[in-house]
Amino acid sequence: MSRKPKKGYFVKGHFVAEGSELDLELRAEQTGGEPSRTELKKESLELQKVGEALLTLRADLLERLELPESLLTALDQLRRITNFEGRRRQLQYVGKLMRQLEPEALQFVRDALEEQRSGSAQQTLALHAAEKWRDDLIADDEAVHAWLQAHPATDSQQLRALVRQARKDGAPSADEVSRGQAPRRGRAYREIFQMVRDQLEQEEHE
Repeated sequence: MSRKPKKGYFVKGHFVAEGSELDLELRAEQTGGEPSRTELKKESLELQKVGEALLTLRADLLERLELPESLLTALDQLRRITNFEGRRRQLQYVGKLMRQLEPEALQFVRDALEEQRSGSAQQTLALHAAEKWRDDLIADDEAVHAWLQAHPATDSQQLRALVRQARKDGAPSADEVSRGQAPRRGRAYREIFQMVRDQLEQEEHE
């Protein structure tokens, strides 16, 4: 089976494959180092995505960026547009305004978006940790002991009472077992989660 020939061209008897480093260098020389039309289009699309992501940015982070009023107005208009074509044109305008930002300001925008993403990820991990502790506490007395050892500020009597109630609430009846139904989740189940979550958040802030 013959190999598919690479696309390219010859320069002074040497073959230059399209997309290779040498190809990019030669193209840059031809344009005086200016970005190609393809590169400009790619940059424009990327900045449009960054601009659209600003719609999801928390108010405190957005205010901290001190963006130009024209860009803030364009983003507000983009938020209100529901028509597909109108939204596409407005997004292009947002991308155009984004290109006018100084490189430092643009980096601040990306940093703010990353800060928000990181915060969301940390919150998700904290929720998962609280959920695991809740399930372990209800399932095993050893987990209760381990929690109280690690978090001595916890009201041990309240925790043990909630655990006992959650186990009682979650014990399936004979009818539920025969039907294959999931165990019920009572108020104690939710209160254990809230208690664990509050304690973890308090210790994190301290």
